[in-house]
Amino acid sequence: MAERLRLVDLVHARLDRFLDDRQAHLDSVADELGVFVDAARDLLAGGKRFRALFAYWGWQAVAGASKPDDLLATLDEHPDIDAIIDVAAALEIFQGAALVHDDIMDNSDTRRGQPAAHRRFEAAHREREWSGSASVYGMSSALLLGDLLLGWSDELLDDGLAQLGDRRAARAARDEFRTMRTEVMLGQYLDIYEEVAWREAEEREQLPRAHRVVTYKSAKYSIEAPLALGALMAGGTDGQVSALRAFGLPLGVAFQLRDDLLGVFGDPEVTGKPAGDDLREGKRTVIIALARAGLPVGPRALIDELLGDPELTPHQVATLQATIRDSGAVETVESIIARSVSEAVAALEGAPISRAATRELIGLADTVTRRSR
Repeated sequence: MAERLRLVDLVHARLDRFLDDRQAHLDSVADELGVFVDAARDLLAGGKRFRALFAYWGWQAVAGASKPDDLLATLDEHPDIDAIIDVAAALEIFQGAALVHDDIMDNSDTRRGQPAAHRRFEAAHREREWSGSASVYGMSSALLLGDLLLGWSDELLDDGLAQLGDRRAARAARDEFRTMRTEVMLGQYLDIYEEVAWREAEEREQLPRAHRVVTYKSAKYSIEAPLALGALMAGGTDGQVSALRAFGLPLGVAFQLRDDLLGVFGDPEVTGKPAGDDLREGKRTVIIALARAGLPVGPRALIDELLGDPELTPHQVATLQATIRDSGAVETVESIIARSVSEAVAALEGAPISRAATRELIGLADTVTRRSR
């Protein structure tokens, strides 16, 4: 736990230094550009740093594999520590870019208990009574912020990989990041596609299609790819990387399914998002597919009628929540989460990775799937 907290501190400090450097660059162009760094700081100050943690423990799983536990390299001792901190921070910036764009696509009002980036820019436009549409300005500015963060994540990744002495490992890690970046964008599209095109799919296809979104929008990108990225930076063998992937993918599925439950039933005071936000956004998640499959025609029609209405009242949200609970979908999702976590943990049994990393990954598996936000 102490090493986990230390890593979070180091990543946060690296993000601060990186943004300080970018602040100087933007200030040299125009004073008005400071709004981008301000928004980035506020966004990146939050979050649970899960991707950074999994990247680090993927690296440590390989870097410490040949050493007894009491001789494992610590955060302050290993010569490649600056490289892994840079890459871990790059993942957090990439996540920030994805969140900014995701909130635009979902028309979300809040993120991590604060106004979403496009709402932040929109509010500034209104407060200063500028010309034109506040909404268009807000979305346009947030799009640019997301693009900036995407580019900055690549810059910080390059900074980290340039420090590795093993150029083959650096190339492999770069390829993993490229694949992750592509697949999460594809997953994002599949997510918004299912919101509008779900009626074209046969009933028996609803659940597999929802699971496809889970896999590519979140599961691979949230856990599997960061683990593999860290392991590849340490020169991981095919067996080591494969074991970590076999752990990361089912755990990533469980992670996203927990997120889906919170998107429907989460406490807004804890999650920082409005109650039933996924219901208003019309997310065709695994829990919705399971609920529809478990309901008779009438309640199923109710879900189809109300899901995706941005003007849902609190009463309608409560009605949808009750209907989903009555279907048995919540219990089924909880059982899938439990089964996925068991599958992930089983993949570490006898894996050729460090014992310390194995223990930490098992602990993280519990953390990411039992969270309330």
